[in-house]
Amino acid sequence: MDVFVCAGCGTELTAPVLRVALPDHTHHGAWEELHPPLMEPGTYAVDPLPTGPPWRLWEEVGEEAAARQGVYAQVYSVSFGARNRIVIAPGDSRSMTLIPERCEGYCRGVDGRAGPNLACEGCGRAVATRMDDCGMWQTVWLEPDAVVRRFAGLQAGPPPGWDDVKRAEHRVQPVEPDGSWSRRWEAAVGVALAHLLVVTGNSPVALPAGPVADLLGDAVGRYLRAGADIRTLGLAGPGITTPRPRTDVLLVPRHPLTGAPWRPPGDEGAVVPLDSGVWAYLAHPGETSPMPVSGGLPEGVLRDDYPLPPRPWCALTPHRHAFDHALVRLPAVRGPVLSRYRASYGRRRE
Repeated sequence: MDVFVCAGCGTELTAPVLRVALPDHTHHGAWEELHPPLMEPGTYAVDPLPTGPPWRLWEEVGEEAAARQGVYAQVYSVSFGARNRIVIAPGDSRSMTLIPERCEGYCRGVDGRAGPNLACEGCGRAVATRMDDCGMWQTVWLEPDAVVRRFAGLQAGPPPGWDDVKRAEHRVQPVEPDGSWSRRWEAAVGVALAHLLVVTGNSPVALPAGPVADLLGDAVGRYLRAGADIRTLGLAGPGITTPRPRTDVLLVPRHPLTGAPWRPPGDEGAVVPLDSGVWAYLAHPGETSPMPVSGGLPEGVLRDDYPLPPRPWCALTPHRHAFDHALVRLPAVRGPVLSRYRASYGRRRE
């Protein structure tokens, strides 16, 4: 496990933490809602792309400079913040104090708009940014040039791997107790749709029967065009049989530790990566479905599950910003087909 210390004075700024994959929903929450911590206790992740202030308008930046920042299509503003910022759960932070004049926010917390708002207690150096305003996951972002990673002197348990994806406790339920869709699902599906759009070139897609079609069918129908020249999508990954013959595209999990997509041995075909917890539910949904079923129980048979499982009141809607955030960071979006798609998609949103 690792611990991060102040680059100026060596003060330990975190508890021992293990690196895991950056979550798909890192930058995507629900507006006017308070969220729990993004990271599990004892873990950290690294965002390789620029994040946070300073921001520059697209008109000031231009296409080529934006591409060097990892943005390949027009957006309102481009981040020129640091690359490789480290995110931890607030509860894993140590020996840091808030900088009061940098604690601005929208209404219920701080949003980091003024840059690092946490200082090292040892030397006063600005080292991190606390973010917990409404619509944001609770996080502490360590500035890469202000901290140093060191071995914590502790060995972590077995690192998460593909076997963990098959376990029931790894599954992320799609519906919250109040009947709303999981925010993690909304973001993960938005990101996956961006990848699906790229690998299919906006061709129509046929989904496999079962949970994939039940839960993602409406979203795919909204974001991808209908028509002929249909591509097939299959679910593949640890613990389930890869479709034979192979479908045009495989929906596969991201490795919980590295973030790399799963692939069948020796297979170089098209895949769409998906949050491993969301994928695990699609592959192994358990005994109950979050979608209502037609018909009823035989006469005289009573339900024995109480309380009843939550049911959503509408079809799953992908997180629009998660979709667009992922799409503009895929170089293929510069091609003519996807450029036309994005222009048309933008007009439909207005």
